[in-house]
Amino acid sequence: MSSSEIYGLVLAGGESRRMGRDKALLQRDGKSQLAHIVELLGRVTERVFVSARSEQRHEAERSRFSQIIDRYDDIGPIAGILSAMHEHPQVDWLVVACDLPNIDEATLRFLLDNRSAGQPFTAFKSSHDKLPEPMCALYRSGSETIVRRFVDDGVICPRKILIRSDTLLLEQPNPQSLDNINTPDDLAGSILGAAP
Repeated sequence: MSSSEIYGLVLAGGESRRMGRDKALLQRDGKSQLAHIVELLGRVTERVFVSARSEQRHEAERSRFSQIIDRYDDIGPIAGILSAMHEHPQVDWLVVACDLPNIDEATLRFLLDNRSAGQPFTAFKSSHDKLPEPMCALYRSGSETIVRRFVDDGVICPRKILIRSDTLLLEQPNPQSLDNINTPDDLAGSILGAAP
């Protein structure tokens, strides 16, 4: 088991184009989806940061939390992961996307309790296609060089990076926990769609 500290990173820098509104600001139980994920990560990690683009820095909800601003443009969520690794290279990062309405503390604890001591990445297998789920995964300290090598070679998809790397894959204890929301239809069928 790695002895590094574990920090949480909420990926909240997306543009939510398909949703048509900011997914991080969707409401549940009187708080934003972003605040919900920050709170969950705060229960299982030493510190939590919100990943955001520079133009989102002063957005009211994101500015309530410690932020790591993307150092890279136009490479999607891997920008947030690389930026966090650069800012705190000595820690392991538990990375969770802000658009997972069903994610729960038990799933996060299962991932941490079963993470690899030697492999750079630990992720769940998708309940849909058995491929790695990079948006709820553990990126160990020292793995920045691996990620950077892929990005330098033009591979910016986090899933492809985990597929092509030495990644420990775990079965999800709750198969619905990593279902995300990308469109209004996804939202309507989710716990957030039922929220007032």
